[in-house]
Amino acid sequence: MAIMIELEKQFAETMKSIARRAALKDYVEQTPSIYHMLQRAAARYVTGDDRAAGLEAGSALVNKGYAISIEYIGENTADVQSCEAAALEMEQLIQSLIDRGIPARVSFDLSHIGLSIDHAFAYKQLAALAEQTQRTGIELFISMEESAKTEAILSIYKRAAAVYPNMGITLQAQLHLTAQHLNDLQTDSRRLRLVKGAYQEPVELALSRSDALNERYLQLLEQSIDKGHRVSIATHDERIIDEVINRGWALKPGVEFEMLYGIRPDLSSKLRRAGYPVRIYLTYGHEWYLYLCHRIAEHPPNLYQAVIDIAADRPIDSVRDYE
Repeated sequence: MAIMIELEKQFAETMKSIARRAALKDYVEQTPSIYHMLQRAAARYVTGDDRAAGLEAGSALVNKGYAISIEYIGENTADVQSCEAAALEMEQLIQSLIDRGIPARVSFDLSHIGLSIDHAFAYKQLAALAEQTQRTGIELFISMEESAKTEAILSIYKRAAAVYPNMGITLQAQLHLTAQHLNDLQTDSRRLRLVKGAYQEPVELALSRSDALNERYLQLLEQSIDKGHRVSIATHDERIIDEVINRGWALKPGVEFEMLYGIRPDLSSKLRRAGYPVRIYLTYGHEWYLYLCHRIAEHPPNLYQAVIDIAADRPIDSVRDYE
């Protein structure tokens, strides 16, 4: 058992490393046979290449009683034109949600709309999106990225959140500084998403997956609830979920479970049937390579499912797995 645990840990770290190898990503994207093969595996976790696929899946899940987050997937965009194109796609996504009457949260990485180029440029694009959603009931939600970007992301978020109340932020429990970052946030019922963290970080900055990380997650969650934040509990770890329910936190006002599309739909269905608010995080777009690597890294047995999906003779439709 100890050997298997260690192998899974090493495998997860390897997958996170692979996810960051730009040359390998380019090779996959430029080799049609490999691209289309891996795309079948990604289809379990990514609704499709275009906005229509995301909206279709999102609408179906809303009709089943779930709340949704939806992301036009992408990060580390390195030129102004591509960042502007990404922001335009998000504007069109927001308008499509408004037109269809779909209540939703629109999530994104700041590095998709300019953080890697210029902080002022990223803020300008973020503010334009916030203006669009001000009176629509649609929330904007900033995802968290590698630790090297954390301070910049929080700085831009705080500046924008002081003006636009319809905005939330993600925090990673694995980072040692997260407790301090949480203390620094205003306590005005803003939405906060708490994740364990999917990025490969040095030990001096972060905890690895462990009982210690689970305990820290619960401590940060309690701190968030006590501060009055509306909290999205973004984990599939049943040990944490059971503890949240046992402590009565799942019934607190503004608390919800948030789970990734295609990951443990049985668990999402079980929680929804039990009467707990559940939000499903959907993604769409072409930039699925990094996302797929992270889904396999966070739960190595997902590799088995990926092989099955690659060999399957029917399209993958994760929506039907939700009850």
